Amino acid sequence: MKLSKHFELYEFIRSRKANELGISNFPPEETQQALRNLCEKLLEPLREAFGKPIVINSGYRCEQLNNAVRGSKTSQHMKGEAADCAIDGKAEGLLQLLLNLKLDFDQAILYQSQNFLHLSLKNGGVNRKQVIKYK
Repeated sequence: MKLSKHFELYEFIRSRKANELGISNFPPEETQQALRNLCEKLLEPLREAFGKPIVINSGYRCEQLNNAVRGSKTSQHMKGEAADCAIDGKAEGLLQLLLNLKLDFDQAILYQSQNFLHLSLKNGGVNRKQVIKYK
């Protein structure tokens, strides 16, 4: 199922850990809507401006999967509001592009040593535009 021009639902629900543990990681309809919102308002504009694919390392995580990977108990991944993104090149470039485009976002967390960017966008409410960088 397409969430936007360049993003498909399977990219956000695939999980090696879920497969290993036999966990169904299929999101309910309201979570699918949050994923569409994330794609349409944040990831798709970034992808269009970047001009190259953005790989989703981790998208939606059901509560059981989130617990299995030791995610935060309040993780936006469980709401379909977050994705960990990787690109061809340094993830810091994607963060800079996000800031240059002045797109709305809740959190942008750069994990430099692992070369990925966690991006989130609330499906309702005020976004914090919080930027955090880890080495």
